[in-house]
Amino acid sequence: MKKNSTGVYTAKKKDNSIYYRASLTYKGKHISLGSFDREEAAHRCYLLARDILEKKRTHIEDYPGETIMPYDKWIILHNLRDNGIYFPTPIYLRPSFFLYYLSKDCILKFDKDDLFYYSSHKIMSRGKHLFVSDYGMQVNILNRYGIMNYAVPGRDYHFINKDEHDFRYANINIVNRYHGVSMQPGLQRPTYITRIHIKGNIKVGTYLSEAEAAIAYNKAIDLLHKNGIRKQYTPNFVEDISPKEYAEIYSVLEINPRIANYKL
Repeated sequence: MKKNSTGVYTAKKKDNSIYYRASLTYKGKHISLGSFDREEAAHRCYLLARDILEKKRTHIEDYPGETIMPYDKWIILHNLRDNGIYFPTPIYLRPSFFLYYLSKDCILKFDKDDLFYYSSHKIMSRGKHLFVSDYGMQVNILNRYGIMNYAVPGRDYHFINKDEHDFRYANINIVNRYHGVSMQPGLQRPTYITRIHIKGNIKVGTYLSEAEAAIAYNKAIDLLHKNGIRKQYTPNFVEDISPKEYAEIYSVLEINPRIANYKL
């Protein structure tokens, strides 16, 4: 690449068209600032980056717009300046948590226990779904809390403070963790209803514990397959229970006769 204005380098795309890359080095750290169609824009971005880091006249809320600097770089530079730590993702540290700036209008809050993960995993969005790329797969960030992809907010889990951008562990209450299981509040204690979908939803049964309800779903799958149903169901993995306990519960669980005797 040929060097042009300070902090700006000329590069070529695959079609041989020219574009300009801006970058700087700060305290021994080389930082890429983005790509631009015009050299003048790349140089302005470089000058702004130097101003952020050295003159400290800007605040994180003062973002001037994409035409001068990509938003994620704005966050990264302010965190580096204010907290002395470089992250390649748009994270800003607070004393007891950190913020992930997905956009100006979407700021996510996480516990510091998740800092290592999100400093190396870029969060993306599709509608209201937030996910990261992990080993080539798109992984919903809710999976880190044991919340399945099919879970419905407000039914299977909810945010205690009503802020759906606050992903601190203490703010997420998981109600239903398993396929086919939903909790029903009761006067004395909740019960758990298990349903499975064949041509429509069929009730498997009502159970006193979430583990029993999850195992009942698995038993229903086994009975349906035994009866010739070839639909592929995802069984529940029941945590904190030994294979012996699982087998004992499985053997005595009552299942709706419609499922046990289901015919094609």
